[in-house]
Amino acid sequence: MFKDLDPLLHSQLRLAVISLLINVKEAEFTFLKEKTNATTGNLSVQINKLKDAGYIDVTKQFKDNYPQTVCKITAKGVDAFEGYVNALKSYMNPVG
Repeated sequence: MFKDLDPLLHSQLRLAVISLLINVKEAEFTFLKEKTNATTGNLSVQINKLKDAGYIDVTKQFKDNYPQTVCKITAKGVDAFEGYVNALKSYMNPVG
């Protein structure tokens, strides 16, 4: 009756990152940090978990001599998010 929730996306910060990336497709680390109100260290750890799962791609580069980290959602990440949302819907109306 109840669908399993993706434990990777069940974390508030990881879900926030994926939700932002669903809408903007790609974003700089600083944008994600500002929108989620996360600390640099915590956001970095959560981004690495999403990257390791294949939900996002992370590109590190330099822009005007400053390091820049850009995160982009993958097709697998989009599928995982859609699956998570659909699984949540099974909790909204459990009796059908």
